[in-house]
Amino acid sequence: MPGGNDIERLYDEHAQPLFAFLLNFTRDEADTRDLLQEIFVKLAREPKLLAGIREERAFLVRLAHNAAIDLMRRRGARDRTKENFAAEKISPFAQANDPDEEIFRAELSEALGELPEDQRAVVHLKLWSELTFDAIAAALDISPNTAASRYRYGLDKLRARLRPLYEEIK
Repeated sequence: MPGGNDIERLYDEHAQPLFAFLLNFTRDEADTRDLLQEIFVKLAREPKLLAGIREERAFLVRLAHNAAIDLMRRRGARDRTKENFAAEKISPFAQANDPDEEIFRAELSEALGELPEDQRAVVHLKLWSELTFDAIAAALDISPNTAASRYRYGLDKLRARLRPLYEEIK
């Protein structure tokens, strides 16, 4: 049964990528911090949840995804969140020193915000968390084929949206 050291290790290894995933999903830093805390408090209170888990990252992403969905349902905020995407300038990327790279990162962040939530979640997990489609499927409770399709559709939208900018700064 996992103890305090296991929770600390899990936090050290997975908190940063989970934070990025949740921020990309919720688009709100305060909500993201609250959800991340909620996840690790839950694990500390119920260590048996970790028993028999083979893919820690996928399990934690699933907990994070479910917690974010629950938050949105509790607040009835799905529609409000979508409306606020355009108004909020939240980027999961660090600032770059190169002005062209900074412009590209800002546009990529905006383009990610325009993707449907299901595609954005899969794209984020595949590109930045480097999860397999099987792990993404387990985390989001979808089939691997659905994960692959959402990834492909999301990438197609990102390519179409960012191609003109890429051509301009190339």
